[in-house]
Amino acid sequence: MDRIASFSIDHTILPPGLYLSRRDKTTVTYDLRLVRPNTPPYLSNGALHTIEHLFATFARNSGAGKDIIYFGPMGCRTGFYLVVDGLEPAAVIRLTAETFARIAAFEGEIPGASAAECGNYLEHDLAGAKAEAQKYAEILQDYPAERLAYPG
Repeated sequence: MDRIASFSIDHTILPPGLYLSRRDKTTVTYDLRLVRPNTPPYLSNGALHTIEHLFATFARNSGAGKDIIYFGPMGCRTGFYLVVDGLEPAAVIRLTAETFARIAAFEGEIPGASAAECGNYLEHDLAGAKAEAQKYAEILQDYPAERLAYPG
């Protein structure tokens, strides 16, 4: 059985950042790494869940919304995958930085956080999501496209 590409990345040297994980024709998967792998604390489930709801809502309602295919958490709780179609890397960096800054400043009700809309609506943490988003927004400030390549 072939090893999948994401397991070939050396997670022992991977700092927080934004990485181009894979390209399939015009569809591109980005690795949004908020915390260093294998180095607790990881993202809490509540913060992870809230970031997922907010990012998906904000990104899909942005000018790039038609190009967003998927946004969701990594099982290791160190970040997210963003799958886009047709967006240039600079646009992805800009969208991601702006969206995380928006999450960091968000006040109000979490979109899609009712029993009718969400399979685990009680497990949200807006304060935790805002704190994690603020840290990541700072990492993405003036993020160069050259840094989209994985280290190593």
